[in-house]
Amino acid sequence: MIAAAFIAVVCAPASFAQDRPASTMEERILEELNLARTRPGRYVEVLRDYRAFIRGDLLERPGEIPVMLREGVRAVDEAIAFLERQKPLAPLSISRGLSLAAADHVRDQGKTGRTGHTGSDRSTMTARAERYGSWRKTIGENIAYGAGSARDVVIQLVVDDGVASRGHRANIFNPGFLVVGLAFGDHPEFRTICVQDFAGGFDDGK
Repeated sequence: MIAAAFIAVVCAPASFAQDRPASTMEERILEELNLARTRPGRYVEVLRDYRAFIRGDLLERPGEIPVMLREGVRAVDEAIAFLERQKPLAPLSISRGLSLAAADHVRDQGKTGRTGHTGSDRSTMTARAERYGSWRKTIGENIAYGAGSARDVVIQLVVDDGVASRGHRANIFNPGFLVVGLAFGDHPEFRTICVQDFAGGFDDGK
């Protein structure tokens, strides 16, 4: 069994979690993840549109607060090249149990302002998942801070700016991951948090 966990942070987002109903946001994030997985060639165009707003190390989109990037266009170009080689994958199905686990972590960090994969109660991602059932084969977690829309969440994780391993991207395009749990909410420091818990399968507890 394999476990992998990664974090992404973008500071100074343009919008806030409370601007959108959580269920709608989570549904949109699932749609966006599956667009990237099932149509990687289409996501190349999404990233090219995003790239057009990068000036040096700043992402500058009209009407939004500029965002400082670590790698600028280099990370975007590398992600585009990856997507051009990537074969389509099966879409992810939503998991109720993993979504409850993700929601626990969003709620915890929304209260405490913490970041990372360890809960304030010292829980790990696997421990949180196992509160609600049993995961199969492999499990992983992505956390994105500061994104204001579903598309921004997924772009942030696919580009993986500043993350040498590109571990968030690897989780999204891992063919062994077939289900995902999603939660999105407010964070006191970065304004928003999105937790994505992936697994090869998940059996909800009784």
